[in-house]
Amino acid sequence: MSMNQTYAVFGLGRYGTAVAKELVRNGAEVLAVDVDEELVNSVSDELPYCKCADITDPDVLKQLGVANIDVVIVAMANSLEASVMATMLCKEIGVKTVIAKGSSEMNCRILSKVGADRVVFPENESGVRLARNLLSSGFLDIIELSQDLSVVSLDVRPEWVGKNLMELNLRRKYSINVVAVVKDQKISTAVDPEKKLDQNMKLIVIANIARLNRLR
Repeated sequence: MSMNQTYAVFGLGRYGTAVAKELVRNGAEVLAVDVDEELVNSVSDELPYCKCADITDPDVLKQLGVANIDVVIVAMANSLEASVMATMLCKEIGVKTVIAKGSSEMNCRILSKVGADRVVFPENESGVRLARNLLSSGFLDIIELSQDLSVVSLDVRPEWVGKNLMELNLRRKYSINVVAVVKDQKISTAVDPEKKLDQNMKLIVIANIARLNRLR
């Protein structure tokens, strides 16, 4: 996923607002929706496309153009019924990726059963972290070490295939420090800088996120 995709956030509580603001802060196009007009008004200055609407109504989703959105985050864990309805309706109209916020293990199982492509626990994954994962095309499993530094699983880009780490000089170009290589589900921390990369590899790196985002 990346900043080139479009996003919608349903539910503007603390978690949903954190996701939406982080996406917008990084230049993504985000539709933010909540049924509570007071909540909508409180964040409208920071979220340009903010609507007060009932996203459990199929006609409302159609009017909002949700079918054309790439990723929908359903962040209404306080209402399982609304979360289930929104998830089902989004999948029915063709939304490719629906990420739902669950408030318990049982809720997560239910949301997965009704079509959520991914379910997140707010206790385990902050809204900011989810947004950064969504924005980081080809970057997976971001673990924040500090505000600027993270451990990231990075796909080998097509232009890197057939080259080695010495040739690519990722440390100088992107402040990327490769600490392990993953291939065939095996992790090796004995990184050979002269070994050519192939498309089936992943790199575990410590990186400055701001510099890493230049790879988008």
